Amino acid sequence: MSWTVPTTKELADSFIAKLESKLSQTIPLLPKAFERVLSTTLAGQRTLLYKYAGFLGLQMFVSHATDRETTINGKTVRPLVELGRLIGVGDPDAATRAELIVDVTVTDQTGETVEAGTQLIRKETGVIYLTLEPFDRDAATKQVTIRASSDQDGNGGRGTIGNLEAGDTVSFLKPLSDVEREATVSSQQKTAADAEGTEVYRGRVRRRRQSPPQGGAYADYQAWAEGVTGIIHAYPYTSDTPGEIDVYCEATEASSGSADGIPTQQQLDDVAAAIDKDESGVPTRRPANAAVNVFAIARKSFDIVVADLTVDDEATIKTSIENGVDEYLRDREPYIEGLSYLPRNRVTQAEIAGIIAGIVHAASGTFSGVELHETGGGVVTGGYTLQDGEKAKLNAAQYS
Repeated sequence: MSWTVPTTKELADSFIAKLESKLSQTIPLLPKAFERVLSTTLAGQRTLLYKYAGFLGLQMFVSHATDRETTINGKTVRPLVELGRLIGVGDPDAATRAELIVDVTVTDQTGETVEAGTQLIRKETGVIYLTLEPFDRDAATKQVTIRASSDQDGNGGRGTIGNLEAGDTVSFLKPLSDVEREATVSSQQKTAADAEGTEVYRGRVRRRRQSPPQGGAYADYQAWAEGVTGIIHAYPYTSDTPGEIDVYCEATEASSGSADGIPTQQQLDDVAAAIDKDESGVPTRRPANAAVNVFAIARKSFDIVVADLTVDDEATIKTSIENGVDEYLRDREPYIEGLSYLPRNRVTQAEIAGIIAGIVHAASGTFSGVELHETGGGVVTGGYTLQDGEKAKLNAAQYS
């Protein structure tokens, strides 16, 4: 049975036909005839009901449920989030605030203590930071911890906009006596992350539906790890050491600062804590006899050599080739028994050649072949199988 929403005209015609049948006479064709006006009005209302029913039907499915607030009978809900809560995924990860350590230069070491909550600003972004503790003006350089607190978009300083690198500068919003206006960032203590995107959250809900908790199975370790802010993939394996589990984690670039998805040590520590304890801090998750090791993924890099490439817009096509091959390689992932539905742990020269052929032929170009190399190694002939916790990327492309 298929669900087809009739048009307003189809419904109006249906009402007209029913009226003609009941009245045993033909309804006048005049557009202002009472029966035609009534039929069009009723058809409009019925169309709204059809569409509303169709919308509600889609909310039962994770792939189509909306993340937007929807008010039904006076109650406001987010259907996708409700599905996530129902199966234990919880709410989408909220954006977090950055915490930084800055070097403050004191010109006269005899002044009074500077109170906590003193404001600094990053002029380029308009983000306001607050000092987290008071500091005495008793040394030429003082290290002070600050936290992002507000921004021009009204997000309270949350998200990657608050992240800074060592050497960046922030300025005290109000000048302080015996203290230089600008302070220099020496390190980032906590890396901020943007709020979890709808499709990323949808993927977490879908994976939990496909792999429900099983009392310490691989699916549980994956779900616990991926519940940590910034962690997008987790790969659990039985360790070579009896009684131990190895969990390899991949993070978003925004949260980790790594284009290769290598998590920060803080994120790895958070994953270890999440595997051990639930949201309330009670150690009820991992089996008592399982020791857990948390590691960052490793990136296996490859090079390609494309022979005899002939195409009009060579620069554009080369960029497309490199982007396409890198996307393919980054989509490969290590195999996990019981969790991997379609194994994607093989990197093959034939599949890469197919990607390049599609790009080149679409531009009416030609090439004679492609070679796949391990970076710093030899040619990959029969294909390469990713190992535990290993993912792939493109290192370089050459054209002969």
